[in-house]
Amino acid sequence: MMETIKERVAQLLSEKKIAGFVGLIEKNGHVAPHLFRDPDDLTGFSLGDREKAGDARYPLNRVLVTLARAYPDEVFGVLVRGCDERGLFGLFRLNQLEEDKVTAVGLGCPPDLAKACECRKPFPEVLVAGGETSAIEPAKLDEMEGMDLDKRFDFWTAQFGKCIKCYGCRDVCPMCFCKECSLECEDLVSKGDLPVDIPVFHLTRAMHMADRCVDCGLCDEACPSDIPLRLLYKKTARIMNAEFGFTSGLKKGEKSPLSIMGPDN
Repeated sequence: MMETIKERVAQLLSEKKIAGFVGLIEKNGHVAPHLFRDPDDLTGFSLGDREKAGDARYPLNRVLVTLARAYPDEVFGVLVRGCDERGLFGLFRLNQLEEDKVTAVGLGCPPDLAKACECRKPFPEVLVAGGETSAIEPAKLDEMEGMDLDKRFDFWTAQFGKCIKCYGCRDVCPMCFCKECSLECEDLVSKGDLPVDIPVFHLTRAMHMADRCVDCGLCDEACPSDIPLRLLYKKTARIMNAEFGFTSGLKKGEKSPLSIMGPDN
């Protein structure tokens, strides 16, 4: 799997089709993001321990946006799983990236990772390595919605009460790019107070991400308080799908219903 990706990236770099490739490298026992500029650099390319897809994850699209802003005329390649590709589609839609300046190299997620994420589409359309694992239904969300309203309210109140306002969920999110963050607006969220404003802090972010979240789950992984943020965003995604037939990034070029105003549009 890893060798197949390396061969594809080496070809793109050798043929000068990309100025660099945003992927993962293993150094000093750690896997971190890296911009590969030369085929010979790919010796350090990694997908994580035991070469399993999903063992190491990072918001590579976030790095890609930074590079695109610094070098707007260059074409860059990027490693994408299913959620990363959905993120690219969202970033194209939101004018944060230009489609003709991005070359995606797709990696399908293994069944165990797809099951853990309860992913609706655990493989990208530009599949280079890995398989087309079947979609997994959100059983955890179904279980949550099966609880009575009082129990759900108590559950989320307790979860939000654990928040230390580290902003890790925002900072790791590949779909967060606003220059002015609503979570730092004192009209919405008070500064310096712990616990955070319940439920305003997390519901403000959930509403802001309603048509952006691509269900990558990195916020879940980053949260030091183990708040099940992915479960919250899966709920907003379900509402968006039920009310508008829209799932962020699932279809390239699809407009968000939240960006369309007026009865005639």
